[in-house]
Amino acid sequence: MTDTGVGGVGILSPASIVPGSALHSGFQASASAYPDRPALVLADRSLTYAEIDATARQWAAALVAAAGRAPGRVGLFAHRSQVSYIGMLAALYAGASVVPLNRTMPSERTRVMLQAAGVDVLLVDDASARQVRDVLADRPVPIVAPLGEAVPDAAGLGVRVLTRADVDRADGPAAPARPAPEDVAYLLFTSGSTGTPKGVPVTHANVAHFLAVNQERYGFGPEDRFSQTFDQTFDLAMFDLFMAWGAGAALVPLQPIQLLSPVRFVNESGLTVWFSVPSAFALLRRRGLLTPDCMPALRWSLFCGEALPRESAEAWQAAAPASTVENLYGPTEATIACTVHRWRGEESARQCVNGTVPIGRPYRGLRARILDEHDADVAAGEIGELCIAGPQVFPGYWRDDAQTAQRVLTERSAQEHGGAEVRWYRTGDRAKRLPDGDYACLGRLDSQVKILGYRIELGEVEAALRRLPGVADAAVVDVPADGDRPVELAAFVTRADSAAALESAVLEPAALDEGLRELVPAYMVPRTITVLGDLPVNANGKVDRKALRAEAAAARAAGS
Repeated sequence: MTDTGVGGVGILSPASIVPGSALHSGFQASASAYPDRPALVLADRSLTYAEIDATARQWAAALVAAAGRAPGRVGLFAHRSQVSYIGMLAALYAGASVVPLNRTMPSERTRVMLQAAGVDVLLVDDASARQVRDVLADRPVPIVAPLGEAVPDAAGLGVRVLTRADVDRADGPAAPARPAPEDVAYLLFTSGSTGTPKGVPVTHANVAHFLAVNQERYGFGPEDRFSQTFDQTFDLAMFDLFMAWGAGAALVPLQPIQLLSPVRFVNESGLTVWFSVPSAFALLRRRGLLTPDCMPALRWSLFCGEALPRESAEAWQAAAPASTVENLYGPTEATIACTVHRWRGEESARQCVNGTVPIGRPYRGLRARILDEHDADVAAGEIGELCIAGPQVFPGYWRDDAQTAQRVLTERSAQEHGGAEVRWYRTGDRAKRLPDGDYACLGRLDSQVKILGYRIELGEVEAALRRLPGVADAAVVDVPADGDRPVELAAFVTRADSAAALESAVLEPAALDEGLRELVPAYMVPRTITVLGDLPVNANGKVDRKALRAEAAAARAAGS
């Protein structure tokens, strides 16, 4: 694994407004070409490219001063604020890999990620500064609060703290670093089956390819205005930030409450590019608020992170008739997205499989194949595991060679592909190739599911439930989508004290729900938690998840 360092910048062809392999190079190009145009619109405040560039350089100097050297990794502990967005650039300018963190997640989970990442300095906004004592308990590191007057919660940690006055005095502004293509641009953590989040490092070269291909595809420009619906701990957020900034466009983040009425936000903010998970507007459909021609100014409507139902694509296309609707697909390990399908009305509707829109074809420069359980290519139209190869495939899990070996298949390519070594990422998704060449995704091969676009290992939720007082065992299943109701999680637990097996009051679902929220993010908390005497088993002695899934589905249908 290559740690972040400083080196030369490579050039990706074809050239675009994203000229080099550095993730921040597109922003720098736009700051030079469009210094006075808006780059970030937060609430009622608009910040120009020149303003953000100067601020990011100053904060980068402060990060270096706080760490006493160029930091290897910067923890970005901020949420939908100036610090969360400008701080991303500041960390990159300082030559660091960015580790996005989120104060809305349990502190224990954040501590695990900070420790695993080996963060050298923590960049915080004011709202997150109140939690630094909890999250730095296992790894005290210097703190930079660039807009704060003080960080009282850091008292007693014995770390250096730089607040607004210190940052303003930092030597600089720093010249943006020039990373090598193989250096890590950002490090994200996804759900892990053992209960420990997995680190996914994405290099500057990985993301440079993604940005160049998408700029070529969409032709974004400085007149565009992008939504930003994702938290920065979700890799899809990188599309919003760096596609907008590489085109000289404006990024217009939504606050969570604004996602309840996105049509109004789209129109009032003058958005031209919308990007979200499909379930972000499921409530609108249920309430009949996604009406025809209600978003006339949108040019592009992009969806990713979970299956896109045909009905949702049709409804959104009618609501934004001037926009092009596309369904993107891709695991974090293949850098944001790696395949895409353009919605073409009735033609696309006929291609839908199980009522969901195809995931399309690989981006230029990427390859896809479908393998059976013996790693052999399946016959045309057969189902197997989708695997992806190409310049967007990550270098391997963070400091976990064993996990990497399980999920990356390395082989020699055929002579027509140069006979070079090819690394295929096993997505874990069941898929098949359709007659026209598009791919359809048919769900997971394993116990991993997606809820609201977030990838969740059921084993991680089960591990957290088993840590709760009184719980002996736990099983979590996904309840399939039903109409407008998205995929949900249902949990079943048994009591630690077998003598109390018939006393349901021993474990209260409400108390389990509350306890679980202290251990995992809200999106990982099952909709229902049921206490059983024993978990059912099948003929092989394994937990009968099929029976549990059927029970949960029946309970949901009955209105529980």
